[in-house]
Amino acid sequence: MTYKGRYSIKNTSKYEGDPSRCIFRSLWERQVFRWCDENPSIVRWSSEETVVPYRCKTDNKIHRYFVDLKITTKDNRTWLIEIKPEKETKEPKVRKKTKRYIKEVMTYIKNQSKWEAAKEYAENRGWKFDIWTEKTIKGLGIKLLT
Repeated sequence: MTYKGRYSIKNTSKYEGDPSRCIFRSLWERQVFRWCDENPSIVRWSSEETVVPYRCKTDNKIHRYFVDLKITTKDNRTWLIEIKPEKETKEPKVRKKTKRYIKEVMTYIKNQSKWEAAKEYAENRGWKFDIWTEKTIKGLGIKLLT
C-alpha cells in the first residue's frame, strides 16, 4: 500500500518553499520530514523544491527530477536526498524477461540517470547527494512506520 499525504510543517521558518505543498509519498518520507522539522541541527529543508534536469538513458530525452529532500545543517552543509527502499537501489537480478522484470530494469536505469545528474548538480554547487534507504533512516534514529 502506498501512503501519500500533506505534511503539516510545524517550524515554517525552516522550510524553503511553499509549506502548503509539502507532500509525502511514503511513510518513510513523512517520518524523515518530521525529523527535519524537529531536528535543531537542520536549519533549512524542503521537499521536491529542487528540480534537476537529466537525460534518461531509456529514451535519451531530457526530463525533470524533483529531488525528495534538500537539507542544510547548522555547519552549512547542504544535501540532496533521495528516499528509496534498499531493494530499489540495486540492479534487478537477471531472470525470465517478464513484463514485471522489464519494468524493474527500466525503472532502475531511469533512477540511475536521475541519480547521476543529481550527484553532478549537487557537486557543482558544493553540496552532496545521497540515497537514504531504510538502513540509513534507522541509523539516524528515525522510527520507521511500515
